[in-house]
Amino acid sequence: MLEVRALRRFGGEPVSFSLAAGDCLAVRGPSGAGKSLLLRALADLDPSEGEVLWKGRARSAMPAPEWRRLVGYLPAEPGWWGDGVGEHFDVWPTELIARLGLPDDAASWPVSRPSTGERLRLALARALAVGPEVLMLDEPTSALDQASVAVVEALVAEKRAQGLAVLWVTHDPAQAARVARRHLVVSPTGAELLEMAE
Repeated sequence: MLEVRALRRFGGEPVSFSLAAGDCLAVRGPSGAGKSLLLRALADLDPSEGEVLWKGRARSAMPAPEWRRLVGYLPAEPGWWGDGVGEHFDVWPTELIARLGLPDDAASWPVSRPSTGERLRLALARALAVGPEVLMLDEPTSALDQASVAVVEALVAEKRAQGLAVLWVTHDPAQAARVARRHLVVSPTGAELLEMAE
């Protein structure tokens, strides 16, 4: 579904991998190694070299809005541009909101009201509601308690079972082992693709 060939961002070493429908690739590595830069390059937000294809179609041949709908990106600090939470959704995803343990009236909240953890879950609901084929998650559970982490992991696993492909950046080795069998270990000198034992 997603094929990355010798992607090079900001002078870093080239990275290559592929993702099939339903796959999850955990992206690990020390702070500053370039994990977030990799996701930004894949989302076509930063300049990069190399090829990125979705179902054989080159990213460069697609309008940016179409690419970003198919290949969604949830940054570690999601953006909020309107005054109200509901303004950030085309259609309020009632089922996703409930699954993530948020009240349905969160649509009426000012954006200043949600906690950091609530904002992360709202942003995940927003990203999933668009219906991407691939979703790139940059530490989506970093500010969540264990119960909420379990909810997010279960929801993403359910979406993967429906065909969603996922890149999941995490600093937690236990989480990486739970969510993915393949790990891309990023360092300042390159990246290594590892198959983890089941």
